[in-house]
Amino acid sequence: MNVLPSRVPADRIRVIQADPVNPRAEWVLYWMIANRRAQWNFSLQRAVDWAHHLRLPLVVLEALRCDYRWASDRIHAFVVQGMADNLLDFRNLPVTYYPYVEPDIGDGKGLLRALAARSAVVVSDDFPCFFLPRMLAAAQRQVSVRFELVDSNGIYPMRATTRLFHRAYDFRRHLQREIGAHWDHVPLAHPLEGRRLPKATIPEDIVQRWPVAALESLARGAGDLSRLPIDHSVAVASTQGGAHAAQLQLQTFLKERLARYADARNQPENDVTSGLSPYLHFGHISVHQIVRDTAQAVGWERPSVFPKPTGSAAGWWQAPPFVESFWDELITWRELGYNCCCLRSDYDRYESLPDWAHRTLAAHAVDPRPWSYDLSQLESATTHDRLWNAAQWQLVTEGRIHNYLRMLWGKKILEWTASPRLALEFMIELNNKYALDGRNPNSYSGIFWVLGRYDRPWGPERPIFGQVRYMSSDNTARKVNVKHYIQRYAPPHVARDARLFE
Repeated sequence: MNVLPSRVPADRIRVIQADPVNPRAEWVLYWMIANRRAQWNFSLQRAVDWAHHLRLPLVVLEALRCDYRWASDRIHAFVVQGMADNLLDFRNLPVTYYPYVEPDIGDGKGLLRALAARSAVVVSDDFPCFFLPRMLAAAQRQVSVRFELVDSNGIYPMRATTRLFHRAYDFRRHLQREIGAHWDHVPLAHPLEGRRLPKATIPEDIVQRWPVAALESLARGAGDLSRLPIDHSVAVASTQGGAHAAQLQLQTFLKERLARYADARNQPENDVTSGLSPYLHFGHISVHQIVRDTAQAVGWERPSVFPKPTGSAAGWWQAPPFVESFWDELITWRELGYNCCCLRSDYDRYESLPDWAHRTLAAHAVDPRPWSYDLSQLESATTHDRLWNAAQWQLVTEGRIHNYLRMLWGKKILEWTASPRLALEFMIELNNKYALDGRNPNSYSGIFWVLGRYDRPWGPERPIFGQVRYMSSDNTARKVNVKHYIQRYAPPHVARDARLFE
């Protein structure tokens, strides 16, 4: 029974192991690695369909290893808080939820193999970034049954096109032409609702070797995380992780901030951004739900026929301007990054920059730098520029930078380091170490935009930048209010006589 009638669109399913369904299986296994939620999840829905079709229990494995790069109290806590929410959400549903947090490097080895050996089918998440593609490739060698990956990342399926887009305008125009065929393909809000599946019991030898995680104590923070071999210098952020916090964040945004989004989202002192990017990154919330809830909040209904594509960022949706602005960030810009990471394995390398950016940055690589900082100086926010220091300190303490200042943050690192390649290395290190939404296609888009990706040549040609878009703290302070932002996030160890701007 390898053919399954499914409500999950075919262009979201990728079979990476076409072995037969195991006829002696005890369950269907969903290995939850990116879509870490019990609702609005195509991957979970696909696994439920398999379990219902085969009349087998469903086991959901959500594991957290400790040897991924940049593993820290901050990232671990956010993920574990999400696992605690999932434990509650799955508690009264016909599913066996198996949360596992690796206590030491290598302790989790063999768990997937042990569970897969008793599985009819293994379903997991198709995520194009960070270490997950490599982990899934390695997992293929441990799975000897049908193994499927499901894309539940965005409104537009990642693999619905093989075209790599180099400009947001072109991708937006493509989306406007194609989105109608995908708009109504929405994951079930509650994929286990109405399903009667038998319950599975995990064998004692498996549970003894790989104990179920003590989520309640781990979710409380660094006290219990201190026993794990991860970076304890990156403190737990105040932002709570998990699907429950994500739902609260969404509703707060829709009620209190959405109406001001178009006009005020670039103002650091009047933060009306959604705050949803960490939850989207860790799969604690679905973009499908965000779009549907936004439409419902403003009374927008899908037109019977979508307008002709224009490529314009405004007006095409025929929605209020603040909704159009929000959806352009949420759909166009976010999914543009997924397009790149899906189709380019070198998405995180300097070589992936456009040719014009290579040429102009190379021509100015040896230009004198009026200010020069090493990684430790940048990390500790001890530059001459108080606005930049504040942005970096917000990243260190809160795990985020206001969206508008994130652009300036990157441009200054390019200006203050010895070479563009070194600037890229520093940006990736600082962002991925501290940002809750780091290690994501969207964050790589932002980092590489600093160096010219998704942009065009700009004039006049400048030292260091060449034709790459230039930004300064002076100009930023003229465009947006930053005085109170600087006061709020001023690093306590930086002298107050540091220059306000450059």
